[in-house]
Amino acid sequence: MKTKTDTGPLIRYEHTTGVILAGGLSTRYGQDKAFLQIGGVPLIERIVEEMLSIFTRVILVTNQKRDFEYLELPMIEDLIKGLGPIGGIYTGLSSISEQVGFFVACDMPLLHEGLIRYMVDLIENHAAVVPSVGPWVEPLHAVYARSCLSPIKGLIDEKRYQVRLFYDLVPVRYVREDEIRLFCPPDEAFLNINTPEEFAKIQSLVKAPEAMETRDDPIR
Repeated sequence: MKTKTDTGPLIRYEHTTGVILAGGLSTRYGQDKAFLQIGGVPLIERIVEEMLSIFTRVILVTNQKRDFEYLELPMIEDLIKGLGPIGGIYTGLSSISEQVGFFVACDMPLLHEGLIRYMVDLIENHAAVVPSVGPWVEPLHAVYARSCLSPIKGLIDEKRYQVRLFYDLVPVRYVREDEIRLFCPPDEAFLNINTPEEFAKIQSLVKAPEAMETRDDPIR
């Protein structure tokens, strides 16, 4: 497990790549969600900053390279376009030089570093580490090993594009609610943005801790 060094900061992972999936068209929301702003900062920049604090190497899977050039990250276009999340995972795993990648969607801004590190540290002896809350799994906040490539490609060849289908074909370590709760509320950990109402909820959750910090400041 990655721990603090004697000098303080947590060590960044060198043998796991952070992969941000930004290939969606945001058709349900009506505009590119990656550039929605919270506190004046675009979502994609919040996610990039968090990922770079955890991983030495971070890549972006996107079909709109020009929009993201300013981030100065390595960018990969989908190898097989139009497949949705499974295509992004396939592209990411095909593109990383390391054996493992942590994958996250670009519209999931409430990332928790402790939970991500916990999941990455669990990947040994598994092909995937996936959060599970109630009956739901979170395939776009998950750790995948390159050994998932073959079963994923098999599903793509069969035109079966649901990510969770390949979980039956590889060793998966599910991270349950009681584990997630050690780091953050399970009902907030994986919130993403599909509607303006969900965006407003995430804005309120992000601003609430900031407001608390402001009130705790000593009066000058």
